[in-house]
Amino acid sequence: MLTDIRLQHFRSYKDESFELGPGVNIIVGPNASGKTNLLEAILVLAAGRSYRARDIDLVQEGQKWARLDAHTTAGSRIVKIENQDKSFIVNGKPAKRLTAKNSLPIVLFEPNHLRLLNGEPSLRREMLDNLLEQTTLGFSNQRSQYQRLLAQRNALLKKDNAAVAKQIFAWNLRLSELGGQVVAARLDQITKFNETISDVYSKLSATKTELEISYLTPFNTKNYASELLKKLESSTELDQARGFTAYGPHREDFDITINSTPMHKTASRGEIRTLLLALKLIELQLLEEVREQKPLLLLDDVFSELDGKRRRALTKALSGYQTFITTTDADVVVKNFTKHSSIIVLS
Repeated sequence: MLTDIRLQHFRSYKDESFELGPGVNIIVGPNASGKTNLLEAILVLAAGRSYRARDIDLVQEGQKWARLDAHTTAGSRIVKIENQDKSFIVNGKPAKRLTAKNSLPIVLFEPNHLRLLNGEPSLRREMLDNLLEQTTLGFSNQRSQYQRLLAQRNALLKKDNAAVAKQIFAWNLRLSELGGQVVAARLDQITKFNETISDVYSKLSATKTELEISYLTPFNTKNYASELLKKLESSTELDQARGFTAYGPHREDFDITINSTPMHKTASRGEIRTLLLALKLIELQLLEEVREQKPLLLLDDVFSELDGKRRRALTKALSGYQTFITTTDADVVVKNFTKHSSIIVLS
């Protein structure tokens, strides 16, 4: 849990400090007052990275460095950004990067997540894989190895036919093995989501609703690696013509149905927002189980398009988590968090 934070030359902040409460922290102010920048600073302190910018863009315009300082119930954290280099000091110990051991578990909801259902499949793959990196031992390495091998196979496809014929099988074999591991992890994560998503969504919406997430792949998932290998072998010429690998985990997707109807076809913006909140609440639970500590929760403009019953249900679900909520209307949030809330006013 964070108890305070200081921002120097970070985004729109020259030098500002804030005390943070243990429960819900309401960050209120007009547009362009720095609400999202403050959330971003908390994310960088906890996880070591921004969700929307390069490190160099985090330094205030006209300045050469930025620094974030925070105290937690377990010690202190410092992030320094200078000359495109980023470094950390966690409880007095220097570090070049944050790992699972020295990072803080954190869950973010921000407006761009509303594109998750209707946007490109890459958004859904990234959401799923990012969570797996935080909750599944070894997945980060599997993911990076797969991406590296994929890039190497794609480079090979652009060479002459003799080179491709001589080398392609070795790349196909390794890529299909790693692809099988990536998909197995994704399926396991989706199974965990499906165990609770209907219940969590129903509580948030105050309606009995059945949801199901389905993984979309042309292959039998029980024999995924072998089927992918066959397809990579049979489609080599076509992949050469395209210039890229057309099959594998990097091209797959997942779908969500609500009461047996594809959600992207019929869901309102309020229903989509409720679904995403349900996914974030499950993400909180999964992270807490794996990391054995309560994650921080960042909610950027979360109350827009939620009616009163959904706000009240969300309020109840957030009990026990240190939460940071941005809004332009403090009254809307305060009505839902009458106890254990702290208000940070920006102008």
